[in-house]
Amino acid sequence: MNKALRSPLVFILFVIPALVLFLMFFIYPIFSSLYYSLTSWNGVSETVKYTGFDNYTKALGDERFWVSVKNNGCFILFSVFIQVPLIVFFSLLIANVKKLKGLYKTAVFMPSIMSTAVIGILWGFIYEPNIGLFNNILGLFGIEPVYWLSDERFAMLSILITNAWQWTGFYIVMVLAAILAIPRELEEAAAIDGATGFQRATRITLPLIVPIISVVIMLSIAGAMKAADIVIVMTKGGPAGSTEVMATYMIKYAITNFKYGYGNTIAVLIFVFTLVVTVLYQLLFARRSERIEY
Repeated sequence: MNKALRSPLVFILFVIPALVLFLMFFIYPIFSSLYYSLTSWNGVSETVKYTGFDNYTKALGDERFWVSVKNNGCFILFSVFIQVPLIVFFSLLIANVKKLKGLYKTAVFMPSIMSTAVIGILWGFIYEPNIGLFNNILGLFGIEPVYWLSDERFAMLSILITNAWQWTGFYIVMVLAAILAIPRELEEAAAIDGATGFQRATRITLPLIVPIISVVIMLSIAGAMKAADIVIVMTKGGPAGSTEVMATYMIKYAITNFKYGYGNTIAVLIFVFTLVVTVLYQLLFARRSERIEY
């Protein structure tokens, strides 16, 4: 048995199925999208007309495309600078709860296992101008109703809040696991030395969970770049395209308007932008996190 496991052929046989799936569902789609992005194919006809880089020129010169890029940037900034600090804050609170810790973990995790369609409809009622919860609260202070999802000033912010509410609990559970894995002896020793709860959190807990925070930030960036479902459910990219993101922009052209070639161009640009953002994050923050860790 041991001799068989040392054989390179055995390892190759184990690797081949995964390699085939990787080629079929990752490599092939990428090159397929690259090919069709250089055409004007409608996704139905057998005729595929080569157009070169015309689709890329059109996309990069389209103001609505850059609006969608900006909105994806809003998703990233909101996730990194607002959502992640809240995740760490609530994780520290729950980690120090003495009773019903399991209940709190279940409660915060519940939204992340719900369908995005359900989340969108639920928050649609909360944002409803006449009977919605937010406007009822504003009415108590004599403030006029706000059209959260139909006003360009508030629509994007409303979606960001809803998206954060859905996924914050998922990341809290991840950070909580890292916090609870820290040996209790470290905090007990610090407490004996006179360290306050705030000092223990900032000088012991946070430095030790930097790696998981880095993972949370990376996952948040990835989620922000592929955000589409929550936008489709809540606003369909409106009002007037103010909440359009790159994924909904791609769907609108590739599926709704039968411009499959142009849709693949947007898909390639999403891939490139995501790759650039990921590499920048690794260069700017990952190394800094490693220095903090050590």
